[in-house]
Amino acid sequence: MDKYDEIIEKYRMIYDHHTHTTYSHGIGTIEDNVKVAVHKGLESIAITDHGPGHLGFGIKKSEIPNMKRDIALVKEKYLNIEVLLGVEANTLRVAPYIDAPKEDRNELGYDLVLAGYHFGIKKAGMIENWLYSHIGKGRHNKESVGLSRTRLLVKNTDMIVNAIYENEKAGNHIEILTHPGDKGPFDLEEISRVCEKTKTLMEINGKHPHLTVEEIKLVAKFDVSFVISSDAHAPKWVGVFEPQLKRALEAGLDIERIVNIAKK
Repeated sequence: MDKYDEIIEKYRMIYDHHTHTTYSHGIGTIEDNVKVAVHKGLESIAITDHGPGHLGFGIKKSEIPNMKRDIALVKEKYLNIEVLLGVEANTLRVAPYIDAPKEDRNELGYDLVLAGYHFGIKKAGMIENWLYSHIGKGRHNKESVGLSRTRLLVKNTDMIVNAIYENEKAGNHIEILTHPGDKGPFDLEEISRVCEKTKTLMEINGKHPHLTVEEIKLVAKFDVSFVISSDAHAPKWVGVFEPQLKRALEAGLDIERIVNIAKK
């Protein structure tokens, strides 16, 4: 056990607001996730399956009534935990900049909206970002296939900034920016500025390496708050926070800035 483990043992996770189920590409049901959350002593859990714009595993809007039914049933069964219906929206380069706009939130009744960049989304630089993330050095390098990091960084950053700002103005607050910096080049300083102004939480994700230790150090220079999420795609990962908290401690982040972690 190292010094970080000793610190981590003194803390608990209050809520996990980024979990997936079989309604997108998770492998557990809503109740499966809730049972694990209850077992781990969480006060709140959100079911935030992928937005409908994802070509591979986005939720179907027609399934939302079924999700609401499932949530209503587990609320009756598990009385000591809050269960929320949310969505992990996919960011877009064109208005309304996410695939869960205010109109959908009103119509479908989401309790909260998360947003992050993913492959598999039209009008979001899917091919460019996939190639950039998968092509290394050598004969088939990024420049050889016309991938300018500077140009891609500007487009990606504008996409995230517009997603947060424009939806905030529309009354569609994005609670959490998920795995910032993942799947392409992004200007995290510029993104941190907009999160600071809109009070959007910056996520330290359990499934993806972002925010990394170095990224946490960079983002921490701004007046933003952080949230730890499991991004569980299997029930066993719900409520897992220890590796992410260790990353934050390695970056020198004050635990008080992580909104869903508290002392036992």
